[in-house]
Amino acid sequence: MSDQVKHECGIVLIRLLKPLEYYKQKYGTWRYGLNKLYLLMEKQHNRGQDGAGVVNLKIDQPVGKKYLFRERSNLDNPIQDVFARIFKHFEYDDDHNHEQFCDSEWAKGHLPFAGELYLGHLRYGTFGNDSLDYVHPVMRENNWRSRNLVLAGNFNLTNTDEIYDALVELGQHPKDYSDTVSILENVGHFLDEENQLLFRQFKNEGFKNREISSFIERDLDVQKILERSSKKWDGGYVIAGLFGHGDAFVARDPNGIRPASYYYDDEIVVVASERPVIQTALNVRACQVQELKPGHALIIKKDGRISEEMVNVPHERRSCSFERIYFSRGSDKSIYLERKELGRLLAPKVLEMVDHNLKDTVFSYIPNTAETAFYGMIEGVRSYLVNWRLQQVRAWGLSRMPKDWKRCCRWSRGWKKLPLRTLRCVLLLRPIPPGTTWWPTYMM
Repeated sequence: MSDQVKHECGIVLIRLLKPLEYYKQKYGTWRYGLNKLYLLMEKQHNRGQDGAGVVNLKIDQPVGKKYLFRERSNLDNPIQDVFARIFKHFEYDDDHNHEQFCDSEWAKGHLPFAGELYLGHLRYGTFGNDSLDYVHPVMRENNWRSRNLVLAGNFNLTNTDEIYDALVELGQHPKDYSDTVSILENVGHFLDEENQLLFRQFKNEGFKNREISSFIERDLDVQKILERSSKKWDGGYVIAGLFGHGDAFVARDPNGIRPASYYYDDEIVVVASERPVIQTALNVRACQVQELKPGHALIIKKDGRISEEMVNVPHERRSCSFERIYFSRGSDKSIYLERKELGRLLAPKVLEMVDHNLKDTVFSYIPNTAETAFYGMIEGVRSYLVNWRLQQVRAWGLSRMPKDWKRCCRWSRGWKKLPLRTLRCVLLLRPIPPGTTWWPTYMM
């Protein structure tokens, strides 16, 4: 994939599996899901300071009442700005009708962002326009609930031209040329096709239109929609989406380039870009948080059924090094070890690039982001050079080593008492110049 990196972002999806009254009784507030969303987004704020957005879906709202709500911001501190706007909707009722405000049923019927399904996004746009139109989640609205689509993602498609041309060939007229619009309209096309197929099926069986709408919502095949729409996607992606009737999904690319983890119990389903944020926000152990497998989608149906389904055949794993080194939280043990291993793998190439001249080479790194990989690289350099020196020693024999050790270590109590680890560190200071003794004489 040679395309320029466009987005390394963060996503959060929350689905409450119980009525809001349940959380009011157990946790003291019906805003349990909204509070967790803020916490999960704040813990991932390193993944995007260019914009933030939140969508809430109220499941089974009566006809004529709004059920989709969205707030987005591209200002400084976008997370705080978005949630300040959301909580502003609550201020008057909390002050003037507090008893009513605390009633979860009343809140769901009258207040925005009082629902069961939340999708949050943090944007880190290293390429493209910074206008609000480019801040996720993005929406494709329709009067039929099952045709409404909301998407947010962490992705970079490398074949946007191909997908865009395919949409034009279908007869569409996309409103913009971008990977975001291409994915939205691509998924939306196959969502429309699935709705139409089910409509014809139930119509032929003699059902009335109003009945058919509920049947479509029940039988909508999310796996099939994702299989067909993602067939041409090439690149790294984690795409999270909601359908207007209450189904939700998170799909991951077949190579596992972009990260995604999830946790669920009988109360809540949470998907996020990083595992540690789920652990700390929900106070669960690492073994309880699962990684979404490459090429798979976590599908949450309206009725609460949860399944991880394959939508693309997994390929060779190719995790994005920028994600793993720069964005992912180092408090995750597996990320820490992976960063060190990435650094070790760089060591031979680094030595080659500096012509093995470590004496005149200065290494630097970005604190708190690349330092673990840097340590890994230094370990790799040390290991590589130790093995290289020992091979040379074996080739030259041991007859003259004690004399040189005494010369190098005369400042100590004796070369025999010097720890082997210290001796190895001394060996690493610089390569052996041609025609000289193997020991770095500048140390004496």
